[in-house]
Amino acid sequence: MLDSPRAPRVREAARLQQRAARSSTGLFLLEGPAALDEAVRWQPAQLVDVFVTDAARERHADLIDRAAQHAPVTAASERALAAIADTVHPQGIVAVAKQAPVRLEDAIARAAAAEHPLVAILHEVRDPGNLGTILRAADAAGASAVIVTANSVDPYAPKVVRSTTGSLFHVDIAVGAATIDAVEAAAAAGLSVLAADVSGDDLTVLRAEGALARPTAWLFGNEARGLDAATLALADRAARLPVYGRAESLNLATAASVCLYQSAFAQRDV
Repeated sequence: MLDSPRAPRVREAARLQQRAARSSTGLFLLEGPAALDEAVRWQPAQLVDVFVTDAARERHADLIDRAAQHAPVTAASERALAAIADTVHPQGIVAVAKQAPVRLEDAIARAAAAEHPLVAILHEVRDPGNLGTILRAADAAGASAVIVTANSVDPYAPKVVRSTTGSLFHVDIAVGAATIDAVEAAAAAGLSVLAADVSGDDLTVLRAEGALARPTAWLFGNEARGLDAATLALADRAARLPVYGRAESLNLATAASVCLYQSAFAQRDV
């Protein structure tokens, strides 16, 4: 059993809390039984190591047995696991997995060929919770790809991974492309690029015109600054969410969720 927080394997895994270590190794951390279950179900080849306490092994025996078919499972004490985990209460399970980003061109091509072509392009999104929630919403709305452009938060950061609740394993994720390259790739593949921005037309107007039923790439901007004029100009059209109550605005993740679902509804004529 791994018991010491200073054991080499523990320290090596714990380094993955830092972006530099994730970038140099191509690995990331998964915490808790739910995240491990999604990895085992959808992308088992990405698993590298699984660390588990005796109590968690007893509670999740079937899951641990399935995980053991794809990666080594190592018993760890509570204090050793706490040293690896990013959370205070990792629920007795932490796994190391391989990152699996997809090339921009491949992500866009697969999305364009889908029955309901839908993509999210994220421009300099910096908040881990927002990125994770948008990934989850994109997955739920049937989007095929999420493009995380340069100067955005790392989609493999622990908080992002937790916020996706497994959706990280369900959609193509392209990382690090310039926003202009992502928009141009989407347009070249026949996708209409819609920017979410307060300067745009009412989203309900676009829905009534049939604009949301087309193959679409949504462009979402930074939480504080939104989309600058040059980036906004890359889009075919801008759309804003109407506010019927007294709220000043919606946060990025909420707005993105609404936009993606409105496209999903329109593409399916719901």
